[in-house]
Amino acid sequence: MAWVFLAIIAMGLTATLIADKRGLPIRWLTKPIASAGFVGLALTMGATGSRYGRWVLMALVFGWIGDVALLSTSRIWFLAGLAAFLIGHVLYVVAFSVAGLAAGATVVATGVAAAAAVVIFRWLRPHLPAELVGPVVAYVVVISLMVSTAWGAAMAGATALIVIGAVAFYLSDVAVARDRFVASGFANRVWGLPFYYFGQALLAYSVA
Repeated sequence: MAWVFLAIIAMGLTATLIADKRGLPIRWLTKPIASAGFVGLALTMGATGSRYGRWVLMALVFGWIGDVALLSTSRIWFLAGLAAFLIGHVLYVVAFSVAGLAAGATVVATGVAAAAAVVIFRWLRPHLPAELVGPVVAYVVVISLMVSTAWGAAMAGATALIVIGAVAFYLSDVAVARDRFVASGFANRVWGLPFYYFGQALLAYSVA
């Protein structure tokens, strides 16, 4: 059954990229369908059967909400999408913590993630409107924690899929930030969206 939802993700992603390239409004349908694919995948893999799975499922649902919000180019919908993804990242941090963390590995990974966060924020800062500095700082902090706790959980015995998924998600957020604040263009979505759906699919699959 998992292959059905993987196919939905792949076809929805492909259709969304085509729609974005051609400026077609059908992306308002194709992207929510693609994102529903990773929610369905998690359910198929048994997300409701464990504490870890339920936290991941909630994170994926907020990812779906964020995807719908970011279909709009307006500032208010961008902030709504940012909030949804921020909550989703927090839920992933909780999920990885529930899975169990190797303390030393988590501390080291947090240090590395913090250094990367400083570099990314310094890159974005000149392009950020004053009212978005705070929300972006909060977002960078939380997604960095998501990556570091994913590593800590993997080092404690969880599947390595969560590290790959978290890093792919992180890279997709860099693409979104570049598109929104630095240099908007289809090229950002060409690599950002595949990273995003790949990461979410891996995290959904990890509940098994």
